[in-house]
Amino acid sequence: MQQTLNTQLLIIGGGPGGYVAAIRAGQLGISTILVEGAALGGTCLNIGCIPSKALIHVAEQFHQTRHHSQGSALGINVSAPTLDIGKSVEWKDGIVDRLTTGVAALLKKHKVQVIHGWAKVVDGKTVDIEGADTRIQCEHLLLATGSKSVNLPMLPLGGPIVSSTEALAPKTLPKRLIVVGGGYIGLELGIAYRKLGAEVSVVEAQDRILPAYDAELTQPVLESVKQLGIKLYLKHSVEGFDAAGNTLQVCDPNGERLDLDTDRVLVAVGRKPNTQGWNLEALNLEMNGSAIRIDKRCQTSMRNVWAIGDVAGEPMLAHRAMAQGEMVAELIAGQHREFNPTAIAAVCFTDPELVVVGKTPDEAKAAGLDCIVSSFPFAANGRAMTLESKSGFVRVVARRDNHLIVGWQAVGVGVSELSTAFGQSLEMGARLEDIAGTIHAHPTLGEAVQEAALRALGHALHL
Repeated sequence: MQQTLNTQLLIIGGGPGGYVAAIRAGQLGISTILVEGAALGGTCLNIGCIPSKALIHVAEQFHQTRHHSQGSALGINVSAPTLDIGKSVEWKDGIVDRLTTGVAALLKKHKVQVIHGWAKVVDGKTVDIEGADTRIQCEHLLLATGSKSVNLPMLPLGGPIVSSTEALAPKTLPKRLIVVGGGYIGLELGIAYRKLGAEVSVVEAQDRILPAYDAELTQPVLESVKQLGIKLYLKHSVEGFDAAGNTLQVCDPNGERLDLDTDRVLVAVGRKPNTQGWNLEALNLEMNGSAIRIDKRCQTSMRNVWAIGDVAGEPMLAHRAMAQGEMVAELIAGQHREFNPTAIAAVCFTDPELVVVGKTPDEAKAAGLDCIVSSFPFAANGRAMTLESKSGFVRVVARRDNHLIVGWQAVGVGVSELSTAFGQSLEMGARLEDIAGTIHAHPTLGEAVQEAALRALGHALHL
């Protein structure tokens, strides 16, 4: 017999958005049920952000050790290393397990009831859980179902054709890997596999890698990719895969067909909102393309039905979902909030790393702003030199009339960690003088942030 549960808030999806909303709701005394069909932590913790950064770290360590086995400028020499990929994956899984266990403990601590099962929406107040013989009645329904990899019809997944999910848990390493898609997911994993010893090629339909970022910013990544020996097939489109010959068939810009030999193909052409398979249609919500349309408070077109994170469209970033989830819980608790960040940092963990926060020079121009654009190269930064990493720069975009900073970009080793400073300066309405006048610790990569601001004001000290 079906049991019926009643709750104030029902959340579908236990990824970063859903679990943060649940924790905050629990803290605010809202009775909350969280439904998750797979593992807590969603894509991010299980098959996305966290495991990819773990694999990238393994790849970097192996690459550095191999580099030292050939005699290094640092005077470190070791014998040629070997890699046990099974052990590497085990280590990565250990991190994922610790984090997901931690999420479960936090939910329990805040009295959130977690139900493992697949949700089927009946209406805006009612959800059935498949396999659990349970119906849940709620006052507020929060949709946090995330996104999934986009598949290509001419490259059905299976056998040698894999998505990022399989690429993050390899049982063996391929001798040759072709990555379809030169965006951040494809390049992060392509670079990692190259450092693990595979021969890597990247097929991208656009005329350059990382087409979402500007060419000046991606130039150091392009140089690194070439230096690593990754082959690029730009302006090439994929036709199909010949399983018998293990070849990927692509078309060059002139329409000529090429057969590329490979052992594995990674399809990384982006992600799309996860709106299928849980009867979203029953709600008849207004959509924004393939995503659920939301307002500044993450409300959908139906009263007391909310949507956060990837299912509500771009930017598909875990930290955006988390901030939205926290806000929705506070709104349900009666607080006055709206989702209006000045900027949300986008970070790409390639080698070197990329960060974009706020407006790029092109975006500022398109918005009709007259801006000062100033860069400071890491080649003139002492800390970057000691890290054997002199490529890249920090770039600031500020209004010419009042010096209000509207954007930051950086490319270089470890610049993901500068994203916090960039986001804070924009959120607090900093001007060039504020950053230039803040004493930055020496020697750090962060000095390049101060120097970029100083240079914009016309008096960089170390250039």
